[in-house]
Order: sequence, then C-alpha cells, then structure tokens
Amino acid sequence: MESLGIVGFVFGMMGLVAFVRLEKLTKTLKEKGILEEDYKKE
Repeated sequence: MESLGIVGFVFGMMGLVAFVRLEKLTKTLKEKGILEEDYKKE
C-alpha cells in the first residue's frame, strides 16, 4: 500500500513539472508574437 502512495506522489510531481513548463512555453510564445496576448486556455 505504501508503494501506491509513492507512485501517486511521483505522478503528481511529474504533473506539476509539466504544468510549469507549459506555462513557461505559453509565456514565451506570447512574447514572440506567435500567440495573441489575450490567448486563454480552454
């Protein structure tokens, strides 16, 4: 049962890292003019 907690924690951390990288990518694309400034995620 302990291993399930560890697996859940690892996947949670991977999700957090993916979210941060996605936000950074969105910001970079807005700065370069590829995305509109008023772009909103759906």
